[in-house]
Amino acid sequence: MRIDASRAWGGYAAVMTGMAAWLALGGAAEDRARLSVLDVERINVREPDGKLRMVIASSKRMPGIIIDGRDHPHPTRTEGGMLFYNDEESENGGLIFDGRIRNGQPTNGGSLTFDRWHQDQTVQMFTDEKGAERRAGVIVNDHPDGPMDIAATTRAMALPEPARSAAFRRANVGFQQRAYLGRKADGSSQLELGDAAGRPRLRLQVTADGRPSVALLDAGGRVTRTIE
Repeated sequence: MRIDASRAWGGYAAVMTGMAAWLALGGAAEDRARLSVLDVERINVREPDGKLRMVIASSKRMPGIIIDGRDHPHPTRTEGGMLFYNDEESENGGLIFDGRIRNGQPTNGGSLTFDRWHQDQTVQMFTDEKGAERRAGVIVNDHPDGPMDIAATTRAMALPEPARSAAFRRANVGFQQRAYLGRKADGSSQLELGDAAGRPRLRLQVTADGRPSVALLDAGGRVTRTIE
């Protein structure tokens, strides 16, 4: 049987065009892919208008501090994990973690945080291990009302003390710890409540050997009354 090459190519093109149209229509009806394994260094989750809402990344592919869609260098972040962004495409929390043998000792850490608008974390759930020193708990912080000056904060990191602390204050950086609940490095479990200036005023504690106590503190941090 003799095959007409031009007709064969025409038929092939028609079949491929039909398959492409079928796949396109199928994709329009259900925009979904199903995979068993996906190995990536970074995933950006975006809104339909392109705004960033979440990043999942390795430590080497993590962004800096993104505020209003602009990426600023982060002075200290070395962990991998997940970062959250608000409707304005500004960072407002995240889940980060790391761990390795460092100087012959096991180190391990994890932190889930939620931030103030254009500020640092107000709620943190964390674990931190450095050799025999271990802490874990929940922290509630206050931060300044105004937005943090990211560029000024980055420049301040290169300054020696006390110039660094003064530059941080001018950049609207700082916090007051209002509450802590968890395990301390000395092995005790504590609930500590502070005032608006971050001064601890009430401490409930159970030591590692099982001794419970309640302590009332004055504004200078001195214990004024203890119940044991």
